[in-house]
Order: sequence, then C-alpha cells, then structure tokens
Amino acid sequence: MLKKVKKDIWSGRTDHLEDRTSFRYHQVIELEKMEALQSMVETCIIIGFESEEGVRRNKGQLGAAKAPDALRSELAKLPWRLAADKHLADIGTIECVGNDLEKAQQQLGEAVNSVLSKKMIPIILGGGHETAYGHYLGVRENIGKEAKLGIINIDAHFDLRPYDEQTSSGTMFRQILEQDENSSYFVLGIQRYGNTQELFNRADELNVQYILEENMHDGQMDQVKTEIEKFIQAHDWIMLTLCTDVLNAAFAPGVSAPSPFGLDPSIVRAIIKTVTSHEKVLSFDISEVNPILDENNRTVKLGAYLTNEAITSFLGGRKYDTST
Repeated sequence: MLKKVKKDIWSGRTDHLEDRTSFRYHQVIELEKMEALQSMVETCIIIGFESEEGVRRNKGQLGAAKAPDALRSELAKLPWRLAADKHLADIGTIECVGNDLEKAQQQLGEAVNSVLSKKMIPIILGGGHETAYGHYLGVRENIGKEAKLGIINIDAHFDLRPYDEQTSSGTMFRQILEQDENSSYFVLGIQRYGNTQELFNRADELNVQYILEENMHDGQMDQVKTEIEKFIQAHDWIMLTLCTDVLNAAFAPGVSAPSPFGLDPSIVRAIIKTVTSHEKVLSFDISEVNPILDENNRTVKLGAYLTNEAITSFLGGRKYDTST
C-alpha cells in the first residue's frame, strides 16, 4: 500500500511564483494517488520504498529506510530546467511492515507495473538494495515473460549470494537470473576485494557481464560506454539500478558498506546519463543511501543530484534505437 507523502517534504526556496525559468523541483512536483494518474508522455513518477529488511538480513548497517524522504527533501531544492510539457509526480511510499520484505517487494512491483502501463517512467527511491527486486518484478510484469530484459547495475558488489534460507539485499540478482531465463545482468564498478572468489565464480556461471572499478576511471570510459551500448542493443528493454556503495567513501560516507576505492561521482553520473538516454530504458532506482550514517548530508545530497541526472536525461532527450 502506498503511503502518502507529506507536503512539507517537498519544500524549498522560491525565487518566483510564476516565471517557470526560476522554478525548483518543489514548484513542479505533483502529489498524486496512483488511481488519479493520467497517462502522459514525458512524465517521471517518484515511488519511495521504505525498507531496510534486506540489509538487516544481509547483516549490514541499518538506516536506509529513512532515505526516500531524505532524498525527496534534497531533490525539492534543485532547479527544474525542463520545459512545461515535462512532468514530475510523486505517488507516495511503500513501507516494509515488520519483516515482510517479500510482500513489500510485491507491492513495489505492482506500483512500478502500474506506472509503466500508463507509459510513464518510474523513479524509485530506496531503501536497501532489496529495492531492485521489487523494481524488477514490476518491469517484468509489464513487458511480459518473453521479452529480453537487460538489468544494468552500478554497484561495488555482485549481490549473487545464496537465498536458500531467505532473500536479502545481497541475493536479488541471483534470484532473477535463476528464475528468469530471459533476463541478463551487467554490473559496473565491481570491487575486486569487495567480493569473494566464490561470487566471481558464481558470476561466471550465471554469465554475468561486469567491469571492475579499477577499469572505470578517466581515459577508460569510452570503452565502458561502448560495452554499455552493446548490452543495451542486445536486449528489448533495460532497467537501471544504482547502489550508492559503489561511490568513493570520500564522497558518499552515508552508505551501509562504504568503499575507499569506489567510483568518482562524475563517473557514475556519466553512466547514468549514457544509460537513461536510450528509449529502451524503462526505469531507475537508487538504493543504499543511509542518512543515519551520513556526514553533513553529503551522501543524501549526492544521491539527489544523481537522481536528478536520471530524471533530466529521461525527460530531456532520448537516443532512439535505429537498428531494427
């Protein structure tokens, strides 16, 4: 069930009440109920996913459940640089009640499917990275079982752990790959020493495509973008997920598993813009921002800026596939 967002979360400086060139996010956001949404092209829909149950099961540091509203508060302050025919709405937050992660993920999937069915673009604010599985459920339901789905994950970790006992924020992509033969997985930013050899072996067994963090710095990005383009072209549809622990801890201390050798924000920004510029890309989620562990709101603000990059790229211009 979607919990309505409090209006005061979407607030900020107002430079002008009528001149749209002076507007910020809080002046264009529409707070709507799902059933009231009217199908409009060029529209992004924000959905919060208030969950850290997957992180708890994965023995991580808690606090990510507070991220959706924290991210909204920072997005609210940013300038809105898009034309009047581009729209943004917030339909509320799905809350993981108690330990029932699976139900919450199913509810998120239903919300994502509903948004996609209206030809709009879901922007999901997690939550732990278990957010990605609910995100996937909605995308798969919308595109059908036979469509070739490519999942692009910007992450330091494979998240391919066993789920025999229970699922978590470390199992999602193994769940998907073992249960869905028409899905493929490409992860960018993998830490050589952030994953065991068993996880590298499992990635190879499951035909996971990946690029190590050490191969994603200045001077290497043209090749990275070429690999992204190839992956996108090989699939019917793409979903994009960002785990913020991929970022260098100097820029993003407020995550469950900070990484001293993580990616520079400019690299992550470039990947987001490259991926979301394609019409095959349906949706985006950001996960693992942890306001409780943050320093001076640095990670929350960076997360909001990266989410803004996705929204403006989705709405500001798309590359169209001309290969078919």
